[in-house]
Amino acid sequence: MVAQFFLLMLLPALLIAAAAWDIASFTIPNSLTGTMAVLFLPFALILGMPLGAFGQHVLAGLIALIIGFTMFARNFIGGGDAKLYAGIGLWLGLHDLVAYTLIATILGGLLTLLLLGMRQLPLPAGLARQGWLLKLHDTRSGVPYGVALAAGAFMILPQAEILRLVAAG
Repeated sequence: MVAQFFLLMLLPALLIAAAAWDIASFTIPNSLTGTMAVLFLPFALILGMPLGAFGQHVLAGLIALIIGFTMFARNFIGGGDAKLYAGIGLWLGLHDLVAYTLIATILGGLLTLLLLGMRQLPLPAGLARQGWLLKLHDTRSGVPYGVALAAGAFMILPQAEILRLVAAG
């Protein structure tokens, strides 16, 4: 029951917060991604996750961190996005990391195309007073990729192996 709370309430709340923060400020706080990573340990302990499975989740998080920071170093994504990707990878584990990455990449491409199209249109006067929306609409701004990362996690979680482990435990 407690493990279900972690997976079905805390993790989604952190994902929503990351996406919202990224939309509003083009940043994802370290405290948010750090909390996501730290909460995995009590989750795994409460779940009684076998050491081998725990190791595979940690390995997935490390692989995602390396990939994320490589993309950050090449200016493809922000540092917060890289850490969010690693945190989600930790929770999903090796079993779902590739599928998640594919889904998040596709969603990121769609988000980019949507923003590029939106940025070609003028903002309605009533919306032009919202600072976060002006920044989102600015052609010099990047893409809040945390939105795609969070959305990808929501898409993969219903069939993720970690959910089956929680249901079995």
